[in-house]
Amino acid sequence: MELDGRAVTAEELGSLALCNYGHFTSMLVTEGRVRGLSLHLDRLTADCRLLFGHDLDTGKVRELIRRIEKPRSAMVRVTVYAPDLELARPSAPKTPRVLVTTRPAAHHDLPPLRLATASYRREFAQVKHVGLFGALAYRAEAQRSGADDVLFVDPTSAVTEGATWNIGFFDDAGRLVWPAGEHLPGVTQRLLECAWLAAGRDLRRRVVRVANSPQLHAAFVANAAVGIRAIAAIDETEYAVDHPLLPALASLYAGTPAEPV
Repeated sequence: MELDGRAVTAEELGSLALCNYGHFTSMLVTEGRVRGLSLHLDRLTADCRLLFGHDLDTGKVRELIRRIEKPRSAMVRVTVYAPDLELARPSAPKTPRVLVTTRPAAHHDLPPLRLATASYRREFAQVKHVGLFGALAYRAEAQRSGADDVLFVDPTSAVTEGATWNIGFFDDAGRLVWPAGEHLPGVTQRLLECAWLAAGRDLRRRVVRVANSPQLHAAFVANAAVGIRAIAAIDETEYAVDHPLLPALASLYAGTPAEPV
């Protein structure tokens, strides 16, 4: 764990915990390479301008990722925040700093997920910000009810996103379907979309309401940690975890070239 390339202090971390103002991206780094690295850096740049009015030095970010010790494959989180942010005056000009942390990469061949829906909209849904309380509270509620994770829907019951992932479906025509509800566009989601279209496959973006979409036969979650992971059920609706398009999509994603850090 390093802040701008040195050990972070408890006081500096305290600011992040107590003010809870900042943004981040998480990426799987394998042997010094990342799928969609440019997209991760673009996200950090855009969010930094929005939250801090500051241009981020992405070359420095790459250098900081290379510095930190990590195993052959690890999840690396890059968090941008201002340790000297004033709670009463968050608009005061501050130079954001870069915190790099790591955690073990997810295991492969994870079992399909059973999801419970909850009506919830993340604040500033287009920003990957550090305010995770609502998402984690609903995830905990879903798990206490016996599900593995939570899927958010809007007040009209239209699907939007998961707590830390995007969701996709396959319909009876073999098309990849993304829900049209408001959500954070994920890096893995964009890579999957590009690979799918490059393979000559069809794609749709439309309103999805789980209980009223019998033509959707398979579903999956997508993020940098797992790539894609099959969904077994959403509430009472079951999905085919052995649908042939799931491994086809996973194979396309595995073939996406990774960029050197």
